[in-house]
Amino acid sequence: MNLHHLRVIRSISILLMLLVASATTRASASESPLNLVWISVEDMSPWLGCYGDSTVPTPNVDRLAEEGVRYVNAFATTPVCAPSRSTLITGQWTTELGSMHMRTGKPSNAALSRDPEAYADIPNYEAVPSPEVRCFPELLRADGRFCTNRSKTDYQFKAPGTTWDQTGGKAHWRRRSGGDQSFFAVFNLTVTHESGTFPKRPRQPKVADPASVAVPPYFPDTPTVRDDIARTYDNIAAMDRQVGRILNELEDAGELENTVVMFFSDHGVGLPRGKRCIYDSGTRIPLIIRWPAAMNRRGIDERVVSFVDFAPTALSICDIRPPIWMSGRAFAGRYTAPGTGVAFIHADRMDAVLDRTRAVTDGRYRYVHNFMPERPRLYNVAYAENVPMMADIHALRASGDATPDQWQLVDQTKPKEEFYDTAADPHEVRNLIADPSHEARIAAFREALTAWMQDTGDLGRHSEGDMVRQHLWDGAPQKPATAPPTLAIKIIDGRRHAVIECKTEGASLGWRLDGETTWHLVDGPIQLPDDAVKIEALAHRIGYVPRTNARSVAAIVE
Repeated sequence: MNLHHLRVIRSISILLMLLVASATTRASASESPLNLVWISVEDMSPWLGCYGDSTVPTPNVDRLAEEGVRYVNAFATTPVCAPSRSTLITGQWTTELGSMHMRTGKPSNAALSRDPEAYADIPNYEAVPSPEVRCFPELLRADGRFCTNRSKTDYQFKAPGTTWDQTGGKAHWRRRSGGDQSFFAVFNLTVTHESGTFPKRPRQPKVADPASVAVPPYFPDTPTVRDDIARTYDNIAAMDRQVGRILNELEDAGELENTVVMFFSDHGVGLPRGKRCIYDSGTRIPLIIRWPAAMNRRGIDERVVSFVDFAPTALSICDIRPPIWMSGRAFAGRYTAPGTGVAFIHADRMDAVLDRTRAVTDGRYRYVHNFMPERPRLYNVAYAENVPMMADIHALRASGDATPDQWQLVDQTKPKEEFYDTAADPHEVRNLIADPSHEARIAAFREALTAWMQDTGDLGRHSEGDMVRQHLWDGAPQKPATAPPTLAIKIIDGRRHAVIECKTEGASLGWRLDGETTWHLVDGPIQLPDDAVKIEALAHRIGYVPRTNARSVAAIVE
């Protein structure tokens, strides 16, 4: 893997970064740019018709697969949402961003009361990337695209205001001012979230029959377990209907055949031993890319791809060269690059539960290294206890009647190393780490994982408190703050212009006039309209406290 340059990038000046960014323009301005839509769903394994699971009908997602490319070896970088999303938005590993723990920020009083030891030395913090890193939609906006997010962020840091033209429950590509402006739109569908199985949540229309659902061998086969699985499928059917509405909007507006649609989940199924676990059930995701029909790109893609590749791929699809600070590699579009053939995965603190696990898979084999083998595989996470089947799992553990396939649910420790062959053992319940026939393969996987951790400077080797203070905050006792932006009004070519600068390396700069809600990107002096009254400036380096400055444009010209 050519990851060594990640260290080099950290020493490159912000000037070089800007020179690189200036080169990330569309390869051919004469070509009509494609729109890009991300449909991101929550907590869902590939339990879909197009992936061979006919438990519930999923005609709209199946249509995407029929008309596009279906990826069969796509993986989340971690089996939980917020760390995954930090990688999706930056194209960097969570373990180099400092975003691998679930979650950053101040823990709730409830979490503190459950496990004060877990949070004893953890301040309220955000992940702090190196200064050249940007949320990738900012690069799309700089290229002229209208970028919207509806509506989840959860990036482990506050996204700079320059990331999106619109974000929130009403954000939509239809709200762009120019009807022919290309766009990047994200739709986050939450109906499949883990909480959709909680007893207090409204149920979706019943589609799946609990008596006929397949029960994985690691679960006890009980009515409650079957009902939770069936309810998960009901939520998938509801999600599919939402996908249909998004496609209909594109089609009705005449945009579908000028738009690339990427459909994926943020990690595996939101049931015990899925979400929060580093096995296929928690990290293998559905991924489908539908291209405009005229491009005739259909089929099945067996390459191993990972969330770290999604940001560079999004840029590549939009004919923008991915910047060199991105850790991933584009697997589609103009700047497609050779892949590594493997996906690296991690699991660290989950709410109040401390852990550290690393894994690598080539799509068939999976090697797992547990750095805290004294802790159980199934985390005692209070939020997950709301899933009804957890009561049956606790009963199974207490009974002592677990089958050999259920060891990961009931054991209070875990082996230091694990190795699985998902072709022969799709549920990953038979640990082959001691099998001499796999000795050479295990050694190769172990070496690859060790090299990845070293090359990326895996911050998980530090305690969380030390990581924050010594590595993210550079020894400071509190969260760093972006320097206030300077805002000068100058006459250039006979017209009033605003000049905005900031002393903080890596700060994103934005501006807006009085009455505007959208932050525009600063790319040079800003020519002010004749009727402008006030201008506001924003400076925000990711992970730092943002700062603003406002002044009247009628002020004395400097």
